Amino acid sequence: MTGRSAPAVLPPSLRRRLGLLAALAALVVVLLGVLYADDSKPGRVDARIGAVVDGVGPPWRHVALALDFLGEPGGSVPLVVAVVVGCLLLRRPRAAVLVVAGVGMSVGTATLLKSLVGRTIHDGNLSYPSGHTAFLTALALVVALPATGRLGLGSTAGMSLVLAVALFAGAAMGWAQVALGAHYPTDVLGGWCTALAVITATAWLVDRTADRLVERKAGAGRRERR
Repeated sequence: MTGRSAPAVLPPSLRRRLGLLAALAALVVVLLGVLYADDSKPGRVDARIGAVVDGVGPPWRHVALALDFLGEPGGSVPLVVAVVVGCLLLRRPRAAVLVVAGVGMSVGTATLLKSLVGRTIHDGNLSYPSGHTAFLTALALVVALPATGRLGLGSTAGMSLVLAVALFAGAAMGWAQVALGAHYPTDVLGGWCTALAVITATAWLVDRTADRLVERKAGAGRRERR
């Protein structure tokens, strides 16, 4: 599945820029986690944004609830399965692996961070970072990265596409979470940054592992021919 013809999921043209951005995102996650550790109140920025977004009424509340459902198991699992099937139909095995590993790692990391940071909202519910935001951002990234390589986009155009897709997905789910009162805005930012850092690292790892497997198979083939 990860043979020589399998395209990389992390386009070479984006590795340096996306790597630097992922490192910055990881730093933001850590700084916000330290800042809001064991906190149970909104920060100054949270209060200002929440006052505008929180408590939306119909029909926007229905939109927010629909987006929120996409982050629940009943909505997220079919989405992931559909994307994996699409990757396999397009003969993108590395992308299929990235979908499962990347999205799983993003949500898992967000869940772990919630316990470590201990920030709460509404009756003690752990809130930082937003797992829903991390999920949808991660799913958007695992679609955008292979698409960038498939389209043959350069560094600037590729970064623009990846960031635009990630920002749109993160902003949509983030708005829904704040509007429903499930998360503070800084929780949303933490979830977005978590996905960006984790997906970039996972994509690099998937490519590196696949390349090593190809090299081993090639080496074994040469020894057999001798």
